[in-house]
Amino acid sequence: MTDDWIIQTQDLTKEFKGFFAVREVGLKVRRGTIHALIGPNGAGKTTCFNLITKFLQPSKGRILYNGRDITRADPASVARAGMVRSFQISAVFPHMTVLENIRVALQRGLGTSFHFWRSDQSLDVLNGRARELAAAVGIADFVETPAVELSYGRKRALEIATTLALEPEMLLLDEPMAGMGREDIDRIARLIREVAKGRTVLMVEHNLAVVADLSDTITVLARGQILAEGDYHSVSRDPQVIEAYMGTAHG
Repeated sequence: MTDDWIIQTQDLTKEFKGFFAVREVGLKVRRGTIHALIGPNGAGKTTCFNLITKFLQPSKGRILYNGRDITRADPASVARAGMVRSFQISAVFPHMTVLENIRVALQRGLGTSFHFWRSDQSLDVLNGRARELAAAVGIADFVETPAVELSYGRKRALEIATTLALEPEMLLLDEPMAGMGREDIDRIARLIREVAKGRTVLMVEHNLAVVADLSDTITVLARGQILAEGDYHSVSRDPQVIEAYMGTAHG
């Protein structure tokens, strides 16, 4: 059934002056799952991600979100529709506290309905929700801490909290564990599993082992095309994946 798929791409292609970064990709993301898009460097996963989130326009093909064609939509309109992206490089205000960062995101979510002439009352409401979101991502003890003083892993948790403030139906994570040590990877994996309850997560990741226990479905890209797809058990044993990818995943 079409209703099962929150994202579908059809013949998705991006060409840069004769070079195909993505070629005829047909991706389907099932509603309510964690779906990982992985591949070695140069596989096209970030380009594919940028196409889906509308930061790039495709050379060819279609993108459907909840059955609606968003191929020519802009990033802001798809975010308003419930598809929100968290960036690879932490996008927080470094000299604002955790609470202030989350509150800014909550204000953005309210849009024009935010009444500045009732700011005291409104901000009290935002503070309560901001504290809830901080607790949800495991940084409740750091609400008065400037973002610049947080560890790398906690900055990523804060970034996810600011993304959740927009109440997305679908959360798109761009290499959320890049540059992390094992302890932070485990923490963020638990966080992703928690925030995935009641929503869909699509994440780009380089390391196959990182998504092993986290993803319901893994799509492997190589040279801009889908090489394999399935659960970790089937994907990690695929001869083409082993040839094209596993050497870099564990190297």
